[in-house]
Amino acid sequence: MKPEDKEHGEGNYKASKDYNDATKKFVDSGKVDEAADKAKPKNQQEAREMQEAEQTGKSHSKGEGGKGKQQS
Repeated sequence: MKPEDKEHGEGNYKASKDYNDATKKFVDSGKVDEAADKAKPKNQQEAREMQEAEQTGKSHSKGEGGKGKQQS
């Protein structure tokens, strides 16, 4: 491991900071409501597909009551 890569052992702190900064910038931009409106399903079929996709994802996750590996 290169000396400049040490932070990757327990997490990438620079990437986390960059993500948090970008998220704060987006929230502060006032565009959250607009983005949420654009993300809404366009019709009932799309709404059902989104719900099915969410359930599929939850069934693969830890601790969501799905089939995924439970944390001990």
